[in-house]
Amino acid sequence: MHLSRVVFYPDRYPTQSHYPFSLPVFKKTRQIAFHSPVTLFVGENGTGKSTLLEALAHRCRIPIWKNDTLRRLEHNIWEDKLYQFLSVKWRHGPVPGSFFGAAVFRDFTRLLEEWAEADAGQLERFGGKSLITQSHGQSIMAYFKARYKIKGLYLLDEPETALSPATQIELLDLLSKTAKSGHAQFLIATHSPILMACPGAFLYSFDHVPVRAVAYEETSHYRIYKAFMEDPSRFISG
Repeated sequence: MHLSRVVFYPDRYPTQSHYPFSLPVFKKTRQIAFHSPVTLFVGENGTGKSTLLEALAHRCRIPIWKNDTLRRLEHNIWEDKLYQFLSVKWRHGPVPGSFFGAAVFRDFTRLLEEWAEADAGQLERFGGKSLITQSHGQSIMAYFKARYKIKGLYLLDEPETALSPATQIELLDLLSKTAKSGHAQFLIATHSPILMACPGAFLYSFDHVPVRAVAYEETSHYRIYKAFMEDPSRFISG
């Protein structure tokens, strides 16, 4: 365990009507404590899970390899400012780490390929094979297996996006084994009931305001998947 809690300061927010400060979960949640090497943020789309992960990355000085050159139709000056209005408490001082998001991982693989042109040894850190020559899922797992050997804080935003169920189970096993080693801590936003089943993981639901801890079987993801597997016809109209 490296990070023990994150504290929010809604009374200092510069606006109450613009995202992300307009999200109820950030107005009502005062703090989130981390009790396990694996903490999972669960809930519906748009509830703030990914937004908080990115804010934590900024606050913890963990780089996000994102292509920011694309133009936007509408620009929200507050979009990436949440980190300025929260604080984090470390157990024994800051540690390095990494941020993974399926949307930004491709930018990272392209950067790695450019670095490897100047120094092929860079690829040895990720299994010795170019990540862009593998399938998306294969390259993601190669990255995970290499990066998570290093002591650090790891933020993952919906890592299941490009992974088959079998590969999600492989990631689940990796998370469980790495967490037991004691050198890594994971904060994960996910919709995957497979990853939510990580032994010893602590689940926070962003469907509740303020955020609260929930049991695996309480999550809507578990209930919906269970009901669907038992009788898919219930969910199909016509």
